[in-house]
Amino acid sequence: MAGEVLRRKLKAKQQAAAEGGPGADRAWRISFARAARDMMDLPVDFVSLSTDRLSLAELLDVPPERALILMLEGPEEGLGLLILSPDLLSALIEALTIGKCGTQTPDPRKPTRTDAAMLSPMADLALSHLEEALAEDSDLVWASGFRFASFIEEARPLGLLLEDVTYRVLTARLSVFFGARVGDMWLVLPAAGRGRKPRLAANAVPSSVSRPAFSAALASRVDAASCQIEAVLTRLSMPLSEVMGLSADMVLPLPTAALDRICLDGLDGRHVGEGRLGQHRGMRALRLTAEIGASDAPVAGMGAADAGRTAAMDAGGMEDLPSETAAAWGDPAPMPEAPLDFDFGGFSATGTD
Repeated sequence: MAGEVLRRKLKAKQQAAAEGGPGADRAWRISFARAARDMMDLPVDFVSLSTDRLSLAELLDVPPERALILMLEGPEEGLGLLILSPDLLSALIEALTIGKCGTQTPDPRKPTRTDAAMLSPMADLALSHLEEALAEDSDLVWASGFRFASFIEEARPLGLLLEDVTYRVLTARLSVFFGARVGDMWLVLPAAGRGRKPRLAANAVPSSVSRPAFSAALASRVDAASCQIEAVLTRLSMPLSEVMGLSADMVLPLPTAALDRICLDGLDGRHVGEGRLGQHRGMRALRLTAEIGASDAPVAGMGAADAGRTAAMDAGGMEDLPSETAAAWGDPAPMPEAPLDFDFGGFSATGTD
C-alpha cells in the first residue's frame, strides 16, 4: 500500500511538470494589463485569477448573457476564445471612445461586431505579450500562436465550432480604473499543446552536456580567473596618534624588513607563500621560493619601489638585487617555519569537489 501511494505521488508530480508550472496565469496578468495600458492608457488590476480544465460541454455554460465572445485561431487550426463580461466590455469601450471610464454602469446591450473590431487589436497585443513572457516556460506550448479570428454573437454555436477536447480556462476578475468598474474575463485555449516549444533558459545547462565535459569546461573557466596576490615587504604597527601625524618626507624605520623574505598574501589576508625581491627588465620583480614549488618561475610586474604592488607571472629571467642593497635594509628577522595550508595541486575545478 505504501509503495502504491508513493507511485501515485511521483506520477502526479511528473504529470504536473510535463504540463507546465503556474507560469501562464502570472504572465496573463501582466500581459493583459500592459496591453490595456499601451492601447488605451487604462489601468487594469486583477482582483483574482484561477485556472481550470473544462470539457466542451462544461465550457458552453461559461459565457454569461450579452458577453463579448472573440474567436481565436491558433496553431494547427486550433480554436480558442476570449470572453468579456458585459460590465468589462462597457468599461473598455468607454475608455476607447471617450477616453475615460465612468463609475455608472450603462444599460445592458447586445455586443456588436464594432465592439469586436475595436477590442481585437488589444486582444492580439495581450496574446503577443503572453508569448513573450512564456518564451522560456513550458506553458508556451499551449498558450502560443493564438490571435483574433472572428466574432461570435452568442454561445450556442460554440458546440459546433469548437473541437470536443479538453480546454484550459483562465478565469479572471478585473478592476478597471482603480476600482471604478469591475468585470470578468475568460481566456479559453485547447489543453493539448500545439504551439512553439520554449527555448532553453540562458543560464540552463543543456542535457547534451555530459558530466566530464561540464567538469572540463568549469575547470577551464576557474583556471583562467585572475587571482590578486599582495607582496608584503614588512608590516609595521604604531599608535593611531602617530599614524594621524604622518606627513610627506617622513622616514619610518623597518627593522624586520628583508629583501629575501617577501610575504605573499591573498586578498583575504592569508599567507600563501614567500619570495625574493629582485629586478626584471628594469622593474621590481619577485622570485618565488621553493616553498611553493616554483623556484624557477619569476613573477614580474612591480613597476615602482613599492613592494606591496601585485606581481604578475613572467617567463623571463630575474636578477637578484646587489648584496649591498639588501644589507641596507638590515638583517632579516627570524620567521617561524609554517607549512602552507593551500593545496595548489588540487586547485583545478573538477565539478565534483
